[in-house]
Amino acid sequence: MADQEVKLYNLGDFPLASGVTLPGAFIAYKTFGLPSSPAIIYPTWYSGLISDNEWLIGTDKALTPEKYFIIIPALLGNGQSSSPTNMPHLPRDRPFPDVTFRDNVAAQYRLVTDGLGVAHARMVLGWSMGAGQTYQWLTQYPGFMDLGVPFCGSAKTSLHNQVFLEGVKSALLAGKGAASGGICAGELGEGGYRNWTAEEREKGLKALGRVYAGWGFSQAFYREKVYERLLGYKNLEDFMVNFWEGWALSKDPENMLVMLHTWQSGDTSDQEPYNGDFELAMKGIKAKTLVLPGKTDLYFPPEDSEYEVERMTEGVGKCVPFPSIWGHWAGGPGTSKTDLNWLDDKLRVFLEDGRFP
Repeated sequence: MADQEVKLYNLGDFPLASGVTLPGAFIAYKTFGLPSSPAIIYPTWYSGLISDNEWLIGTDKALTPEKYFIIIPALLGNGQSSSPTNMPHLPRDRPFPDVTFRDNVAAQYRLVTDGLGVAHARMVLGWSMGAGQTYQWLTQYPGFMDLGVPFCGSAKTSLHNQVFLEGVKSALLAGKGAASGGICAGELGEGGYRNWTAEEREKGLKALGRVYAGWGFSQAFYREKVYERLLGYKNLEDFMVNFWEGWALSKDPENMLVMLHTWQSGDTSDQEPYNGDFELAMKGIKAKTLVLPGKTDLYFPPEDSEYEVERMTEGVGKCVPFPSIWGHWAGGPGTSKTDLNWLDDKLRVFLEDGRFP
């Protein structure tokens, strides 16, 4: 049983961690299953729409609406929740305010508790930026859930990951002749902010897609030409144009920049009561946490996930890498059927009785 459409939950004038208020804010969401069933919270990922999460849900899956009340909340900035593209009442001569993982999860908590009447969740899980939100849930509301499954993501965006994102951001901004203001900063402010022309938008998004192409999949994925053998592209350029540029051109540049800031500034210790102490934040996790990095993920490598798990209280966390050459895409969005089945099996065991698989 699923709601037939995406719904909106109004947040009103929503205070952000930066001290800025986002006026008339709202969060988009979709639910599957009965509200009386144990709840599962499953946030979206960088650029992803709510529908892009549905590959992991089904009556034949671990995340079945027959047993669970599954809630997919959309990231602020994704084009469905409050975003530059759907808030015309905001001034158009300045960028959208900076949004953090903390802001997103605070909004989701209001949706889940006040809006949907959920007092406790069986599990929070997510891929990529969804994993970042999962870690944020685990540290921001540590007693709210029994289980956490962040896959192909991190509790704190690493320095190397920040550098990768700086390249993505700079390529996008170059499309309109602009430059990055630096790590965790937006567009360089010289000359004032202005909107994108259609030509600048196309140029910037194509560049973003081509920069991302070297990071999303592993070296082995390209070496073995999986894009031809399993995905059906004619050659590398066909893959670059129709997969990577095609994906990027379906997005809005300002939305992408809002979400990129959220990701680049990710840090679960940047909140009370941790106050920048990352080890304390990891020790603050109470829910059993199954961390599933991609063995060949180029920007969320298994070593980073192992570092996080090692800093959790003994017995709370376990790290099990996807045995895949699909890089970051091992964890989603369902393109690799072998990896989907591997993930589903792990979730099924973990959900059943909380045992680590």
